[in-house]
Amino acid sequence: MTLETLGIQAKQAERELLKLNSTKKNECLRAVADGLVAESEAILKANREDVRIAREKGMTESLVDRLALTEQRIHSMAEGLISLIALEDPIGEILEAKIRPNGLEIGKKRVPLGVIGIIYESRPNVTADAFGLCFKTSNAVILKGGSDAIHSNKAIVSVIRHMLDSCGVTPDAIQLVEDTNRETAKKLMQMNEYLDVLIPRGGAGLIRTVVENSTVPVIETGTGNCHIYVDDCADIEMAVNIIDNAKTQRTGVCNACESLLIHKDIVEQALPAICERLFGKHVEIRGDENCCRLNGQIVPATEGDWGREYLDYILSAKVVENLDEAIAHINKYNTKHSEAIITKDYEHARRFLDEVVFDNTEASQDEVDAAAVYVNASTRFTDGFEFGFGAEIGISTQKLHARGPMGLKELTTTKYIIYGNGQIRP
Repeated sequence: MTLETLGIQAKQAERELLKLNSTKKNECLRAVADGLVAESEAILKANREDVRIAREKGMTESLVDRLALTEQRIHSMAEGLISLIALEDPIGEILEAKIRPNGLEIGKKRVPLGVIGIIYESRPNVTADAFGLCFKTSNAVILKGGSDAIHSNKAIVSVIRHMLDSCGVTPDAIQLVEDTNRETAKKLMQMNEYLDVLIPRGGAGLIRTVVENSTVPVIETGTGNCHIYVDDCADIEMAVNIIDNAKTQRTGVCNACESLLIHKDIVEQALPAICERLFGKHVEIRGDENCCRLNGQIVPATEGDWGREYLDYILSAKVVENLDEAIAHINKYNTKHSEAIITKDYEHARRFLDEVVFDNTEASQDEVDAAAVYVNASTRFTDGFEFGFGAEIGISTQKLHARGPMGLKELTTTKYIIYGNGQIRP
């Protein structure tokens, strides 16, 4: 099937989706969730083939983990769809209304974006998440996954389309581009006639390619060089637990911690405990001179390590003089995704969060430039499900339209509605 055919079908589906009320959309979401669970064995069989091919090609185990599905992960996909049912449908929401002096009633309401294109890598759970969010907001979606997950994606999309059809709803609400070559992807990026917006989700290379080649408006989701800064008054046990979780709970995800900063006054107490925990989980630490001096197992870091998203059991580490140096380092090397501070100092916490702090009569403001900023918590929480959005389409690291985890409202736009009684402009 050609891209143009997919585009035509998506435009037709867009018009049909506008006719669905919330009750019908929720009915379909529940049916799809049940269908994914019921067909889990077929999905897992397809996924095993993807995993087998990935390992044959030498994919790292952290990336294999990102690709792999389990019964639990399929159940989580279904739970994500079910959670959307409980969320209020944003379509049709009146955002404001006013009466002008001439009697015109002017309102503003929330409407779908239209047809959304999503280009993504690995992580077949994105297929279900993307469908759920787009469907709840009455958007049609065209998906272009990577070759590494093609069997899984085809199996998941097949189940979704079948369940939509069984509910009497057009299966073309979701369509999958099965041709995985790069030229097809570039053609998709230029389908202005059919796509209203394009969302890339994957590594730095994919995102850069989409941004540079797309003529369709792009909502840029970012890679994650996420930092944790251990302040001079941090609770060391808390810091160790948070760093461990942020680095090792899942290494191949964009909200995993990739960079560690430690205040010089606490490094001799904190670093040994951090190393003991992380070395026990086979994490390689690449540190500056101060870190290497304190632990001979730490590998000397290069300049390239400070800005790298490893997606692996590797962590960069650096000793800093103070909070100001930590913030400066973060802003120089981060990807504007998620940053965290471990501290018991309230003012330091506020400064890290970019709140104004008054010192006698002077106010200072430091800005950590990121979509999500944490105090005493793991960066792994930057996630649509954890934020209460049901799921997410991705983590936007840009500043226009959407920033952070993109849930239902981020997949909508607005239009003005005007009521008159014969007014003409003088």
